[in-house]
Amino acid sequence: MVPSVGALILVFLSFLILSTLVNFFHKMWWVPTRVKRIMTRQGIKGPPYHFIHGNTKEIAAMKEQANITRFTEISHDIYPRIQPHFFTWFQLYGWEKLSGLVWSQAELVITEPDIIREIANNHRATFARPDLGSYNKKILGDGLVTSSGKKWASQRKLANHVFNAMVASVELMLNRWKKMDSNEVEMNAEFRMLAAEVISRTAFGSNYLQGKEVFEMLKEMGTIAGRNYYNPRHLGLLGKIVKSNDDLKSDELQKRIHNVIIKTVKEREKTMGHEDADNTDFLGQLLLSKNNIINSQGYQLSTQDIIDECKTFYVSGDGTTSLLLSWAVLLLSIYTEWQERAREEVFQIFGKETQPHFEGLAKLKIIGMIIHETLRLYPPGIAIIRKNEREVKLGNLIVPANIILHVPVLALHHDYDIWGGDAHLFKPERFSQGVSNATKNNPSAYMPFGFGPRNCVGSNFATNTAKVTLAMMLQHYRFSPSPNYVHLPVHITMLVPKNGVQVMLHALK
Repeated sequence: MVPSVGALILVFLSFLILSTLVNFFHKMWWVPTRVKRIMTRQGIKGPPYHFIHGNTKEIAAMKEQANITRFTEISHDIYPRIQPHFFTWFQLYGWEKLSGLVWSQAELVITEPDIIREIANNHRATFARPDLGSYNKKILGDGLVTSSGKKWASQRKLANHVFNAMVASVELMLNRWKKMDSNEVEMNAEFRMLAAEVISRTAFGSNYLQGKEVFEMLKEMGTIAGRNYYNPRHLGLLGKIVKSNDDLKSDELQKRIHNVIIKTVKEREKTMGHEDADNTDFLGQLLLSKNNIINSQGYQLSTQDIIDECKTFYVSGDGTTSLLLSWAVLLLSIYTEWQERAREEVFQIFGKETQPHFEGLAKLKIIGMIIHETLRLYPPGIAIIRKNEREVKLGNLIVPANIILHVPVLALHHDYDIWGGDAHLFKPERFSQGVSNATKNNPSAYMPFGFGPRNCVGSNFATNTAKVTLAMMLQHYRFSPSPNYVHLPVHITMLVPKNGVQVMLHALK
């Protein structure tokens, strides 16, 4: 008897459902429990695994509890509030290594310096960035310059172009502030606008208006990615088949960004051969490299590579720059003795009216110390995440393949054993003899921009923009905290001031 079509369809659907269930339970139960057993046998402890959601509900409950009590005064002891789960679990299970699971994905949290150094060096090319999720993938694409470790700031022509864009953009901001003397200014919003201006001028040069358009769209995509950070839709087929409003919006933004950059590239390519063409901006440098070999494998830049590099440049420069400046100005508004010391240094190097010059940035020792201490207390990224692509031995530990390796930057930056009992206080003098001396030659103690060849592409951009901006601000203004400022740092992909940073501006006479 020949089976009917309906019977065949029923058999097929039954097989499909059974296969899906087997895969689901393999991913959600068998793999997590197996990894947990392997870690436990090696003495690595951590919170128990809960089916499907791992430890995420526990983490969410701890964060909600930590946020019930608001700061009654400005305190920099933010680690227990921002990461209460780590603060609690390190005390329960030990400091050097901790295992846990986010959804069904196993994580190994590491603070041991030798292991962190091994991950950073990555000699065996074992450790890669984990999948950032569909939203972040749309934002960043595949940045080849970033992934190969080649940094835009190492190119002298571009460095000079960046500096000129910084000075011009800060001058525009200061001119706008002339109407705000003795008034409250929300600094985080100001510095977001400044970052957009500097990055647009640096990345696109004469086409910076198109650059600002890209910046706004990427910012909107970042908001979408942030609110979907713990969205469980990706666990099954539903998220791939049925698109949410955020999926549709991010697809639209991705297409618009692609079209704007393509149009700008074509316009620039038409003028690149002209004698008066200025190709010292980021886009110009990428286009000049388009037909040149850029790495040891002989890879050549494609148009898609250029699009992805422009997006990476924007994203890595925006958050790091605006947040570093926001927290630094808040700290200087509170600790006025350091504000005065920094101002005196600026007067000695640049004078009271003269614009900063590129060669003088390296001489700003006091401001450099202030920037380092700001990044220690308020690092833009509070963790470094890698994924081992195959089984690997780290120290005496055998780590199975596909484990997330989590380096808790914020916890290390606030660790009393490393920094002393005053680790939660603002003390820039820690860095008076340099970073190595401050960390007692322990590079894993201070990692505000990541580590190794994948160090954040925005690090030089952020620190130099901060130096230029602070120097020019100190030449013209004193600033103090606004009575309306409410101290509420929160982690939304980066460590941000939830209510902004309100300060009072006072023009120097």
